[in-house]
Amino acid sequence: QVQLVESGGGLVQAGGSLRLSCAASGLAFSWYRMGWFRQAPGKEREFVSGVSRRSFITYYTDSVKGRFTISRDNAKNTVYLQMSSLKPEDTAVYYCAAKNGGQAMGVMTSPDYWGQGTQVTVSS
Repeated sequence: QVQLVESGGGLVQAGGSLRLSCAASGLAFSWYRMGWFRQAPGKEREFVSGVSRRSFITYYTDSVKGRFTISRDNAKNTVYLQMSSLKPEDTAVYYCAAKNGGQAMGVMTSPDYWGQGTQVTVSS
């Protein structure tokens, strides 16, 4: 079956960095647009960043532009989210998601698959 397994979350001070990884199995990874969502306590899940199948197109929500970088390695079936200059408001559970088809840019809607999530906590 399809599995998306996130790793790399943790506790970091404001201004610090973390690198999230999402290892995918059970799917034709290079056919899927990949993305990262996050959900903070009491808030709706929001789309943070996405990368097209061959990395030609990336998307970032305004609040993370210039601080986060998404990348993927199709040979390793893995997508990454490099997060720098972290702020307390970045604290959330971060979820990896995969979608086959749909638009290659913009907000990802109705992903086909989700990871289990990894907690990121940024202390002030």
